[in-house]
Amino acid sequence: MIRRPTDRRSVLLAAGAAAVAAATRTAAAQTTDVYGAVRFAGGATIPTGQIKLYFDDPAVPDAAQRHLAETRIDSDGGSKSIAFTVLLPETVTNVTTVQIVARLERADGWLIARGSAQFAVGAPADVTLKQAIY
Repeated sequence: MIRRPTDRRSVLLAAGAAAVAAATRTAAAQTTDVYGAVRFAGGATIPTGQIKLYFDDPAVPDAAQRHLAETRIDSDGGSKSIAFTVLLPETVTNVTTVQIVARLERADGWLIARGSAQFAVGAPADVTLKQAIY
């Protein structure tokens, strides 16, 4: 077997491959699931409807850009607590200002209840829905 001396191109290719592998591992480590439960105030049963869960960052001045990564969960009207797991968007750079918001809406779109909560990565995010008053 003939061994060639290591040339500059081989070294650069190896360094590039190592950098790509390190970046991929870093990006994979940053994907974060936020988990918790939605409950109705006073321990009541959550009414029938659709719960829209999303992240909201009050520190962002543009209202259109504050609403991030919506997820929908159906409520059958028979549960006191509904567990959820959502992926924290990559666009979130400052977790300390971001809230998780839950809106319970009827099939016709009317708001039944709303709740929000601060959360910490790795800890459960429990959101309490409070009845909307019109």
